[in-house]
Amino acid sequence: MTEFSELGLSPATLQAVADTGYTTATPIQAEAIPHALHGQDVLGIAQTGTGKTAAFTLPMIDRLAAGRARARMPRALVIEPTRELADQVAASFERYAKGQKLSWALLIGGVSFSDQELKLDRGVDVLIATPGRLLDHFERGKLLMTGVQMLVVDEADRMLDMGFIPDLERIFKLTPVKKQTLFFSATMPPEITRLTKQFLKDPIRIEASRPATTAETITQYLVRIPTQDQKAKRTALRMLISRDDVKNGIVFCNRKSEVDIVAKSLKTHGLDAAPIHGDLDQQTRMRTLESFRNGSLKLLVASDVAARGLDIPDVSHVFNFDVPHHADDYVHRIGRTGRAGKLGQTFMIVTPADSRNLDKVLKLIGKTPEEIKLEADWANIKDEPRSSRGGDRDRGRGGRSAPSSRDRDRDR
Repeated sequence: MTEFSELGLSPATLQAVADTGYTTATPIQAEAIPHALHGQDVLGIAQTGTGKTAAFTLPMIDRLAAGRARARMPRALVIEPTRELADQVAASFERYAKGQKLSWALLIGGVSFSDQELKLDRGVDVLIATPGRLLDHFERGKLLMTGVQMLVVDEADRMLDMGFIPDLERIFKLTPVKKQTLFFSATMPPEITRLTKQFLKDPIRIEASRPATTAETITQYLVRIPTQDQKAKRTALRMLISRDDVKNGIVFCNRKSEVDIVAKSLKTHGLDAAPIHGDLDQQTRMRTLESFRNGSLKLLVASDVAARGLDIPDVSHVFNFDVPHHADDYVHRIGRTGRAGKLGQTFMIVTPADSRNLDKVLKLIGKTPEEIKLEADWANIKDEPRSSRGGDRDRGRGGRSAPSSRDRDRDR
């Protein structure tokens, strides 16, 4: 185990880390931070939940604090695929830069251009942005990137899924050739490998734990029901929520339409729940996430695309309403709980129609979770109000349909 104090960080940054309660670095932090502090390019193959945000935020703060700003030009740029992830990085930067005289701006869609332009006009050290909104500001003549010394690209494979690679290439070309690049991706498909070879200079390659790794702090359960009827699945979900000591929980569904239906069903039955997915407007998404983080919302019903990468440190339970189509989504889902040494429990509802997807999950994680039996008259479950939303699937990773330009624009 490596202590943060061994990594070469400044006393001010170490104090900010200590104030958050962390003393021990994760493997990717222990490996990436010293190289990043020395100005080397880093290629991090890192999954959600490995601590990669701090792996680039902490050395960025130290390097910027040691230098001097140039008039109104940002010195560092962090590119994130979604608004929620950008907002999380901004919160992390604010937390760890406490006491340092560094300024930052968050450039994401769903927020007025004028408020963002005021910050840009005053000058900032760090821009944290989604690709579309960053380029929008550039095209309006409000932003120069010729002073960028550090460029961070996070969740690159997700940007590929969302159609942002042309934007990303353009951003690389708008920033100086001589800069430090910290590049993170959960997987390395050919297009991402091509990008790293084109734009990174002799990067230090660091690989965090594989996606098949599930934390020992997570207790996993299977819940089989004898029907694939959705009313029965919703009944099973409510039974699981009511039978256990659920402080808070995230419920995962495969479809955006099902997210709405399940959230409405839970609320109809007196449970405190709200949906989050890409079709909701930005203010609603941010408000819902903040309510869940501060404890005023008990249950978050989510799609994979909306929830991947969310940093919510204290989630007691994860419920898989649907067995995921892609096995690695299961690991991403249950990784929302059991974080930072805390204990967590996960439940997956399995119907007779799920055998193929279940086999993929069990093969990936290398074990079979304990089975729990629920007693109910599954053939006579009463009906309940349903949402009128249509049934389009979430767009996203391999096998799902590619996002339309309208979907991508939601994160501009």
